[in-house]
Parts: sequence; C-alpha cells; structure tokens
Amino acid sequence: MNDDLAALGARIDRTNELLQRMLAEVAKTPSTHAIFVDAGYLYAAAGRLIAGTEDRRSFDLDAEGLIDALIDRARTVFADSRLLRVYWYDGARRRIHTAEQQSIAELPDVKVRLGNLNANNQQKGVDSLIRTDLESLARHRAISDAALLGGDEDLVSAVEAAQGYGARVHLWGIEAPEGRNQAEPLLWEVDSQRTLDLDFFKPYVSRRTTPPYDNGTATARPTREDVRFVGAQIAAKWLAARGRETLGELLPGHPYLPGSVDQDLLVEAEGLLQYSLRGQADLRRALRDGFWEHLQAQY
Repeated sequence: MNDDLAALGARIDRTNELLQRMLAEVAKTPSTHAIFVDAGYLYAAAGRLIAGTEDRRSFDLDAEGLIDALIDRARTVFADSRLLRVYWYDGARRRIHTAEQQSIAELPDVKVRLGNLNANNQQKGVDSLIRTDLESLARHRAISDAALLGGDEDLVSAVEAAQGYGARVHLWGIEAPEGRNQAEPLLWEVDSQRTLDLDFFKPYVSRRTTPPYDNGTATARPTREDVRFVGAQIAAKWLAARGRETLGELLPGHPYLPGSVDQDLLVEAEGLLQYSLRGQADLRRALRDGFWEHLQAQY
C-alpha cells in the first residue's frame, strides 16, 4: 500500500514538474498580433472625416504611409508583442487587383485579400474573408491579439469566432464627424475599443487637387538611386539635428518608421526632388531604404 502511494506521489510530482516546464516555455513565447483592415470602412470613414466625402474618386489615400502608421500604433498598444502581418480587405471586380491594390500587396508584411465588387460598387464577401482569417489564426494560436479596423455589424461573427479560440479582438475605429460609424453590436462584442482621430489620418488623406509637383512634364521621374541618395541626405540632417541617442531609439523599429518621421521624410524628399512621391510605392521604398542605410552605417 505504501509503495503504491509512493509511486502515485512520484507520478504527481513528475506531472507537476512537466506542467511547470510547459508554463515556463509558454511564458517565454512572445505574443503575436495582427492588424485587420476593412478598406471599405477605412475609405468611407476617413474620406468623410478628412475630405467630406465617401467617394474614393474625390480624394487620395496614402495607403503605404497609413499602413506604416497603423503598424507603429500597434507596436505601442501591444508593447510586448510582435507583428504577424497586416491583412488588407477590399473589393475588386472579378477579384482582379487594381493598380493601387497591387502596390499595397507588394508592401512588406501586408496581405491583400479581395472580395467581389458588384454593379453598385458594393463589396461582397469581404466580411467572410475576415472571419475565415481571424478564426483560422486564432485556432492555430498564430495570434494572441487582433486589431480590427472596421465597423460593420456582420463582423460580429468573426469576433466571436476568434474569441472562441482564446484570441483577444480590439476594435479600432475612425472618428466620426457626427454620430457613430460602427455598429453597436460590434462595439459590445469586442475586448477593447480605440478611436483614431482626425490628426492621425490627416497626413494620409487629401482631396484631389492639382499636385504640388508636376509628375507629367515639368520634372522627369527620378530613378530609385536618385531617391535613395536623397533619403540618405535627409538621414544625415536628421541625425545631426537629433543625435545618436534618438537614433538608438529608432533602430529597434526597423524597417518601419514612426508615422511622424515617415511623413516628414516624404515631404522633405518631395521638396528636394521637386517631384511627388504620392502613390509611387517603389520610390517610397527606395527613399526609406536610403534613410535607413545611412542611419545603420552610423550606428
């Protein structure tokens, strides 16, 4: 009898030891988050807030700059977590990428998922894509937190599905000029809510007017090397003005720049080049590459 009790006690001790090891390994595993953007909601709400219209043809959206700003904000909110990727959901006729959607798809850490676009330019199938991705990633423990930028009540089922597998879903919204632009049932269901305001979106949304620099005939399109060189020039000025201590704070975020730094870089580069880089994804990347390469060489 005593031998049986001793054996049982030994097995319990062994089980406890294994559980402690497992918990220690789980504690060392970094949390992971992903950002889910309903582009239909984004264009409508940000357009209304900044340009006073939901018509995409009436304003320009710097999607690349905005995505970087969202990543930067998530890095602040989920301080002890790493980014899996940004999921960008939009509609397209016959699910064929537009030029803008293709440029977004080429960005690092971004996955574009397309629903259909009907004759009335309404998105179809986007909500189901969001649900599929949220549920799958939560089920496979690929993410612990999801930042969802959207407002449609149909997203409630996506939130419930992810939460059912243990993921936390954080709803991000866009400031509404009046009233609300997110469904109340969605607000009730999520784990937390956050509103991005006018100042957050202002650098990335603008009414379509005559561009500050003529990309047609007045100035030839610069090469990637030209833009990379300008990025390095601006980095040298930036480092001289701010010092190496600030550089040490910036480097851990590579390859992303904080939204304010990225916007200042863009504006200064356009002034030096006398050429607009809005909507020029390849040149924007070359600009950042030149900026980062100079800073890393000085560290």
